[in-house]
Parts: sequence; structure tokens; C-alpha cells
Amino acid sequence: MSEHIKKATLELLRRAATTLPSDIMNTLARAYENEESDAAKMNLKVILDNVRIAGEQSLPMCQDTGAPIFWIHYPRSYSQAELRRKMNEAVRVASQIPYLRPNAVDSITGKNSGDNIGAGVPVYHFEEWDENYLKVELMLKGGGSENVSPQYKLPDSSLGGGRNLEGVRRCVIDAVFKAQGLGCAPGVIGVAIGGNRDTAYAAAKKALMRPFDDQNSMPELNELEQRLLKELNELGIGPMGFGGKTTVLAVKAVALHRLPACFFVSIAYNCWALRRQTMIIKGGEVSYD
Repeated sequence: MSEHIKKATLELLRRAATTLPSDIMNTLARAYENEESDAAKMNLKVILDNVRIAGEQSLPMCQDTGAPIFWIHYPRSYSQAELRRKMNEAVRVASQIPYLRPNAVDSITGKNSGDNIGAGVPVYHFEEWDENYLKVELMLKGGGSENVSPQYKLPDSSLGGGRNLEGVRRCVIDAVFKAQGLGCAPGVIGVAIGGNRDTAYAAAKKALMRPFDDQNSMPELNELEQRLLKELNELGIGPMGFGGKTTVLAVKAVALHRLPACFFVSIAYNCWALRRQTMIIKGGEVSYD
């Protein structure tokens, strides 16, 4: 079974690096049709052509193939340590093919490990559950968009933001405005409200796994997501910062409980290349979505 997991994970990595899910492709295509700016349409066409060619030739759609982040739900019969070992082996093979560019750099020596394995890399979130199958969600998070993913602390007098959803809204608008084209717009924005500094960033990234066409189960957050999507696209930043109506493709928010003394707003900015894929292994059969 362990070799089966290695092979399935390698295919998961290939799919994530070389193809975009249909909800993202459909949103990009609609944005292209609706754009009025020539520069914006040109950039969106390049993006769409790039993704098409990457999928046809099974090549990475971006030179920065990102950091692998795994969310793993596993039955009690599975060994967490064995899952990590086999998935690491798959990451090493994917780095040789290469579906993944070597992206793990030692922060002290500056040396690249060469295989995307290192201290804290890949990122694994394990959770045991009562289901009888394995579910693995994967995101390849690029460095450019990671650099423009800030964390705010409310209240914030510079933004006029208090400890409420209006304050959250101001933080998100400020973050996207400051990013301009550096996050490789059009972006996808994950927002975590509350939590602590580390759990909030993880939750903001996990929010990016939601389909574009779903609705937040909390009415207040659903309204915030829709309002921000409209307002962020009115900033005029546009694809790659060249102007236009398409600055972001989606906004996804989540709320966490927090300490009384803390109110963080954590933003996971992702570029248009939101490389996310899900794998389920059940009864020896593998499916991808």
C-alpha cells in the first residue's frame, strides 16, 4: 500500500503543477471575455494559453512551482510516519522529473536541498478521522504571492479599522492595494479572522482550497466575500498590475476563535495559478478532483 501511496502522490503533484481546476479556468475565461482593457485582455490570454500548453505537455505552468502544502485526513489504520515518508519520496521524484523546481533553501547556509525536502518543507497538516479512506489535499504555494501575504492586528489606527468586519474589510483592501502587480494578479484572497499568528495563516491558506462557486456557510462572511470581490476589482490594478477590471478572482474567508487581547487578520494572497488538487484513496482505488 505504501508504494501505491507514493505513486498516487506523484500523480497528485503532477496534476497540481501542470493543470488548473475547472472552476479557476472558467473564472479566468469569463474575466477575459468581460475585460475592456486591451492590456488586461492580452495578459489574461497569455495566462489562458500558458495553462493550456502546460496541461497538454504536462509541464509546470509557472517557473516557481511553489512549496507543497498537504492537508491529510487519514483512517486509524494508517501510519502518519509512513505517509510522510512515502509522500516525501514522491516529492523527491517530482523534483527530478521535474514537476517541481528545487525550492527548499537552507536559511542559514543558503544551500538548496535540491529535492524540495528540508526543515519545515513540505508542509504537512495531519488529521485522523473516522472515515475508511484517505483524503489528501495539496496546494503548491508560490513565493511571489507569499511575499505579499500580510498579517494585521486590529484595531489599526492607520486604517481606521476596529475589531469588527469593517476593520477586516479595510485590512484586505489595504493588502491587495499594496500588492499591486507583485502578487501576479489576478489573485485569489484567503482571509482568516482571529486565531493566533500561526493558526491564522494556516487557516487563510486552507480557505483557498474552497471552490470559487461555493458560498460561505456564515452569512456575514458570505456577504463580506462578495463585497470584497466587487470592491477589490474596482481598484483598477488588473492582471499583472497593468490595469483593468480583474484584480482578484475570488475571496474566501474563515473565522477562528481568538484570545481576548488579540484580533488578527491574516491574508493568504495567491496568484492566478492557484494550484490545488485533491486525491482520495478508497479500497485501493485512486480518484482526483
